[in-house]
Amino acid sequence: MKIGHLELGNMPLFLAPMEDVTYKSFRYLCKKFGADVMSTEFISADAIKREMEATKRKMTIFDFDSPIAIQIYGSDIEAMVGAAKVAAAAKPDYIDINFGCPMKKIAGKGSGAGLLRDIPKMIKMAEEIVKAVDLPVTAKTRLGWDHSDMPIVEIGERLQDVGIQMLTIHGRTRSQLYTGEADWSMIGKVKANPRMKIPIIGNGDISSPEKAKAFADLSGVDGLMIARGAIGRPWIFRDIRHYFNTGELLPPPLVPEVVESVKEQLYQSISWKPEPRGAILEMRRHFNRYFPGLLDFRSFRIALLQAVELEEVLQILDAIAIQYASERVNYTNIDLK
Repeated sequence: MKIGHLELGNMPLFLAPMEDVTYKSFRYLCKKFGADVMSTEFISADAIKREMEATKRKMTIFDFDSPIAIQIYGSDIEAMVGAAKVAAAAKPDYIDINFGCPMKKIAGKGSGAGLLRDIPKMIKMAEEIVKAVDLPVTAKTRLGWDHSDMPIVEIGERLQDVGIQMLTIHGRTRSQLYTGEADWSMIGKVKANPRMKIPIIGNGDISSPEKAKAFADLSGVDGLMIARGAIGRPWIFRDIRHYFNTGELLPPPLVPEVVESVKEQLYQSISWKPEPRGAILEMRRHFNRYFPGLLDFRSFRIALLQAVELEEVLQILDAIAIQYASERVNYTNIDLK
């Protein structure tokens, strides 16, 4: 499949943009383990306009990232156009518009999934951004606002008509947030629409290679985007690709292998953060997700969440590798929440 002139191959695997997750260190590991397309964290158009230093850092692109998108969100069309121009200057491969974030602090202010309540404005915003930049522009959205209002087939057509070159669909409504199950049959209806010519990417509940294959077969999508299923499990991209190619499941990694990956992410974060403590704080949301299904792990979990010095974290990780040297992490019934 292609986005503009960007050739991405067959069934590319995308890392979803996630706030406080898809920063440099995590992207690095996901790319190492086979993610085909990267994304920055989603970035506020207002923050870009205010030239906030933290926002500029979020738009930093590294050699390993390509191909990568910068995703922006906002409620004001003029501000979004300006943000798209600034983002384009950072030289991503394409610009992605967030029409899907369901969180109250974003959707409640008319950004993200909030634009599902004003589809004409959504379409106009997309049209103006397409006109403003020379890069391909894509969009990510949801099925609709709630189960009584799911106009995703119409939305897909209208976004395509104003120049959006790829559409990613999360198979839930805004009102669902992340509860219930993603409806991949509705994503499939968009893909099956004979008017749709642009690639359709499916997103939602991809937590295993088997689910990835089942969702792809059900919907007929051109690619898959993985979000929460990759947190603490960046090798899910490798596992999915292997399953698609061979029909075989790779075994979960041994705990010492996981520890080495955690260290690698930590060191990548240290190379990016001004001082180690910032990197350690950044890693805390990942520590717990890296070690599912291990018995009597609570004391290690607490220790990792309380550690503030690098040497202390490394000692805890080494102790975990020794304690569970012959065990594998267990992703059965993994909770994506």
